[in-house]
Amino acid sequence: MVRRALPSRQRRMVGPFVFLDQMGPHVFQPGRGLDVRPHPHVCLATVTYLFDGEILHRDSLGSVQAIRPGEVNWMTAGSGIVHSERTGSALREGGSALFGLQCWVALPGCFEETAPAFAHLDAGALPVLEGEGISARVVAGSFWGRRAPVATLSDMFYVDVMLDPGARIAMPPEYPEQAIYIVEGRLDLGRDGSFDAGQLVVLKPGAEVVLAAAGPGRTRLMLLGGEPMDGPRYLSRNFVASSEERIEQARRDWQEGRFPQVPGEHEFIPLPESRGRPVRYP
Repeated sequence: MVRRALPSRQRRMVGPFVFLDQMGPHVFQPGRGLDVRPHPHVCLATVTYLFDGEILHRDSLGSVQAIRPGEVNWMTAGSGIVHSERTGSALREGGSALFGLQCWVALPGCFEETAPAFAHLDAGALPVLEGEGISARVVAGSFWGRRAPVATLSDMFYVDVMLDPGARIAMPPEYPEQAIYIVEGRLDLGRDGSFDAGQLVVLKPGAEVVLAAAGPGRTRLMLLGGEPMDGPRYLSRNFVASSEERIEQARRDWQEGRFPQVPGEHEFIPLPESRGRPVRYP
């Protein structure tokens, strides 16, 4: 049933998902907050989803959008975009919590150089499925017969599942590549064992699994995956592309100031001089 349980930063793709970054849980003291300065991306989409707190997104398209729990920010970098992620000034004054995930989704080769775009969806726009001790929100793509309205460029799914203690739910093999990321609590997969928060469980193709909450408290999971990509991808810092040459071009464009700027922001993060070859994701 389970191929293996991997740390969240393991180097492999599951469907179009190439990178997963967990933010928090963390509590900022008054006067402090998140300050991710303007930085570039190419040939991917970023998917930001929060469980707690708030982030103010700004990008080179002129988008200014706060994201809160249950909402989704989908940013298509395509040919190139720059964005910042910060705690807003009003929230910063009194201190605030932050807990969430950002995933990077590789774009199909024919869309890698598509025009940059940004979309925000409120929590009420996302499909929700509820049962006894179970709540699931389809954040992006399609799963369990429900489709989120965000316009993805490949067949994929990304679902937030909350299980009460002892609750169980079947995860059907809807896509060739599927995985489960345990956000909180403990997940029981029967004969294949139990898994703790922070683990990414990659499933074998064609296997239906039963997800059961194993801990005394609630268990939170993100289900993710999709159709296999149309070839390997390379990752180097902020850049993901189907060729090393495209990543090198993006590096030169950033260092030489050819990326667009985020309106109202003037900070610049230079890329490090020393670097290895981009990491290849098979």
